[in-house]
Amino acid sequence: MNGKAEAISHGAATIINAIATGKGAAIGVDLWTKARVKLTDEPGIIESTIVSDPTEDSVLIEKTVGRFLKYFNLEGKFGAKVETWSNIPIARGLKSSSAAGNAIALATVAALEKHLDDVTIVRLGVGGAIDAKVTITGAFDDACASYFGGVVVTDNLKRRIVKRFEVTEDLVVLFYVPAKKTYTVSSDIDRMKGVASLVKIAYKEALKRNYWVALTLNGLIYSSALGCDPSIAVDALMAGALAAGLSGTGPAVTAIVPDEKIDLVRDAWQRYDGEILEARVNHKKAEVVG
Repeated sequence: MNGKAEAISHGAATIINAIATGKGAAIGVDLWTKARVKLTDEPGIIESTIVSDPTEDSVLIEKTVGRFLKYFNLEGKFGAKVETWSNIPIARGLKSSSAAGNAIALATVAALEKHLDDVTIVRLGVGGAIDAKVTITGAFDDACASYFGGVVVTDNLKRRIVKRFEVTEDLVVLFYVPAKKTYTVSSDIDRMKGVASLVKIAYKEALKRNYWVALTLNGLIYSSALGCDPSIAVDALMAGALAAGLSGTGPAVTAIVPDEKIDLVRDAWQRYDGEILEARVNHKKAEVVG
């Protein structure tokens, strides 16, 4: 057994936040997270480093690797040394946990020289995220969009993919990213569940392939519930974005933008304090790269 592997998974953006109803949707973007896993002969000891943000808690790495070792009944045989690095800002609503969970999961399975189908890998990774308490619903929608790319509509409670769509347009995804971090598990769940009836309307639009309408509706609804400024998204829409809204529980805002409108949306966001990230819609599946 070689005992080591490296994998990559890409980022995602919210179309429907699943916290209110248990059902969600997300779209893959070409931001990325890589994970390198090396097995050790020290059972129960998982050493972990987030190279791109060493101050962050690495509990997700430990819980995810631990879940896969347990799944294969190997927790009494192996430990692991794990490194992750990424260009996705952590705790801004940009699915950093989902991308990391997928990359760690894939690298762990490869290091163990085991084989699992893609959905099982995603489900086990989601379980690791729940164990690590970095998610409320398990973020199955985000994890699927990160792993498979494209638009994914899901039932997070049943961990089931309801529909998948390929985005045929070549579109830019702009993110307005404030400096402030916001962790999903600290969000006001009661306020989000209070808008469930409205979120269901947006979810139905996503199922009908009206995912840009769904993204904008969802963003406005959750911004209202969480006290986030909706004018950032509205400014992007006024500047020509096809859709714009809060990503996850924020604070980042997503805008889906045609190439010819990129500069206009960027200009509209310049008056806000924060960083603007540029990505594209991703359809590439997560994979082992070494």
